[in-house]
Amino acid sequence: MLRTAVRQVFGVALRVFFRRIEVVGAEQVPASGPVIFVLNHPNALIDPAVLLCLAPRPVAFLAKAPLFKTPVLGWLIRAVDSIPVYRRQDEEGEVDNRATFRQARALLERGQAVAIFPEGTSHSDPRLKPLKTGAARIALGTALDGLQIIPAGLYYDDKASFRSDALMVYGAPLEVARAVLDERGEASADDVRALTRRIELALHEVTFQADQAEALALIGRVSRIFAATSESPWSLAEGFDLRRRMIAGYDQLRAIDPAAVSAIQALVARYERDLAALGLTPEHHSPADFSLAGSLRYALRSAASLLFMLPLALLGTALHFPAYWITDMLARRIAGRDQDMPATIKLLTAMLLYPLSWIALGVALGWQRGAAAGLLVGLVVAPLSGAAALRFWERFASVGAAARGLLLFVTRRNMLARLDADRTAIRAAILELARRTATA
Repeated sequence: MLRTAVRQVFGVALRVFFRRIEVVGAEQVPASGPVIFVLNHPNALIDPAVLLCLAPRPVAFLAKAPLFKTPVLGWLIRAVDSIPVYRRQDEEGEVDNRATFRQARALLERGQAVAIFPEGTSHSDPRLKPLKTGAARIALGTALDGLQIIPAGLYYDDKASFRSDALMVYGAPLEVARAVLDERGEASADDVRALTRRIELALHEVTFQADQAEALALIGRVSRIFAATSESPWSLAEGFDLRRRMIAGYDQLRAIDPAAVSAIQALVARYERDLAALGLTPEHHSPADFSLAGSLRYALRSAASLLFMLPLALLGTALHFPAYWITDMLARRIAGRDQDMPATIKLLTAMLLYPLSWIALGVALGWQRGAAAGLLVGLVVAPLSGAAALRFWERFASVGAAARGLLLFVTRRNMLARLDADRTAIRAAILELARRTATA
């Protein structure tokens, strides 16, 4: 019951923190039997929270030992059956994880699932860090028939930001053959290295990899521009597939035709400068999208929607802004330049401060109007006002973007047409490069 409660609470928090969450390949995960999930680790404690809430079956985690001593957080990770892992950098010396491996193997022998982040640490590098051998040692040491390793890739379009997107991709299961074990119940070093290499290759299939962070950033920007020219919105899975193909093509073309890559970079840079100067995004409208009747209908619908939400949204904004400001301030001060920690700090702080805000309002109103009124406001009205405020300001931003596009259409139509032409040219250049790499 405790595990279920923690999972549900984090599930709601993640759905609020992220605008979109998608899962690909969940059918690859066996419904029963021993399973080891191996994942990349780009976003600190957000990563296990995503797997905890989105995995199609309960999962126990291997987590670094210092987390178990952290107030509140230690209680939470114990609630989801986590197992401590001792690292040299934490213990300042040699470590012994044999007890950790025994606990993990015991869970697997009972047909349960265990999750491991084999890189050993969260990071923002453009490539996977060298994998630790713990996952392979645990898997081989169980000597179980039917044990499967499931690679899972985690991707965030802007991992430090509130209301960004998150994607989890499950890869094809790896079958683990029985290995010869020594008197300590351990497989040979060669078998461990071979399985670790298979895990590494499997993770490459469900993650983005590039030699430089700048290359990943460029691919991300170009793919967003490319997707913005599509007739219908892209799913995160489609964007993931597009970026993987672009990375492969980028590496190939940079070797055979660096001038073509530089030309696209220059076109993208000019287009983005123009967008920034006008306050637009790649999803901006083209001149063909505007008409008098359509603009009037959109304006009337938007105005009616915003006016309907306005009273509750104003209450929600006033109630939640202090907690929002404190959350953002703490994330900036504590995380500093570390881009792996802001989302974790924001999520955990918000999960504490927002309910406290509801309780404070409910208590204050209950003191004046009675317990029933306090409970109604604290448990129903306050959370709903927060949802209304979130929806209102996102809708307001969307209307504002449309209004800027309409103003540009009226006052600087040629500029809007040029932006649309540049966006189309970038898409055409990407398609041409894709054709060339396919025939190279």
